[in-house]
Amino acid sequence: MLRDLVVVGAGPVGATLALALAESDLDVVTLDARSTQGATRGDRSLALSHGARLTFERLGVWSALAAPGTVTPIRAVDVSQRGAFGHVRLDAVEHGLPALGYIVRYSALQAALDAELKRRGAALSYDCTATRVFATPAYATIDARRDTDAIEISARLVALADGGGELLAGANRRTHDYEQVAVIGKVSPREPHGGVAFERFTPQGPVALLPEGDRYGLVWTTTPAQAQRLLGLPDSEFLAELDRRIGSDGHGSIPGGFTSIAERKSFPLRLEYAMRVTKDRCVLLGNAAQALHPVAGQGLNLGLRDAYELAQELLSTPRDAIGSRDALAAYARRRRFDRLSGIAFTHGLLSVFGNAPLSWPRGLALTMLDCIPPVKRAFARTMLFGV
Repeated sequence: MLRDLVVVGAGPVGATLALALAESDLDVVTLDARSTQGATRGDRSLALSHGARLTFERLGVWSALAAPGTVTPIRAVDVSQRGAFGHVRLDAVEHGLPALGYIVRYSALQAALDAELKRRGAALSYDCTATRVFATPAYATIDARRDTDAIEISARLVALADGGGELLAGANRRTHDYEQVAVIGKVSPREPHGGVAFERFTPQGPVALLPEGDRYGLVWTTTPAQAQRLLGLPDSEFLAELDRRIGSDGHGSIPGGFTSIAERKSFPLRLEYAMRVTKDRCVLLGNAAQALHPVAGQGLNLGLRDAYELAQELLSTPRDAIGSRDALAAYARRRRFDRLSGIAFTHGLLSVFGNAPLSWPRGLALTMLDCIPPVKRAFARTMLFGV
């Protein structure tokens, strides 16, 4: 039996693709390594753009996410640098939007997607790990394992999402190690955050505070050695060092004074992307195609656009042409500008703002961003919708 599409991975990106096709007449099956519906690969905070909200509204998922206490709106983003000039503030009101973005727990987003997949009767196999992809110009075959059973599925197209990029040989993957580590956690402020997110650039790397519930999600970029030291500090010393690192900005917008820290952990920061996102009967999506630095919160949102745009391409493609070389080339062309621009946007932010050895170029860039309305609007639009 030749399926139309096999989606490998039912995380946010793979599930978005499956949902966007759920009511079509295409024969789609999704494989997921999780043991059961509702299981997660670990919980963390995710930043959803306004564009991601629009996608989830189209898929019928947003109403579940919008329940009180599930998502925290980001009503403004305040960007500055420690101990030097340069400051810009992006406000949702200026763009006529309820929020610039939203912070949601991975577990909450995954649960909403799982529930909608189940409600629509989507074909989804749990505890099913893909082990090999074999592709020809005519079809692709996925080898997978469920417990001790071997499974083989043939399809016109295989979409590798939410990881799994290593299964596709010849994608020509590139990696840039930033030689930095993100220390993350949840910090409780003395004053309500009011839905304002902060990006504070320091000589040692950026520090982000993202409103989540009544706390901030902290993303503190630092060196590997410093990260290990920070993880080992008592809570009071960690919070005192965070206050020192953020510093005062001279106009009182940067929050100071935190009462608690929880869920401290760290992960290395690197850029990894595939030069080719399509090959015979196969396509890469999300982290399988590109894994970005979290500085601008673009990685997941770019992956969601990958999935939704692929679904639209498939819906307009005759069944016999799905997965063909011409069809995949059309998808790659359609996504090329947004994808490469998203990679360049994130990497460029770090080059201009995050890793500049001198503070004045960073301050000049922030000042120009704040003072030139067309540039500020273009920057905000990229954050909201991608390029």
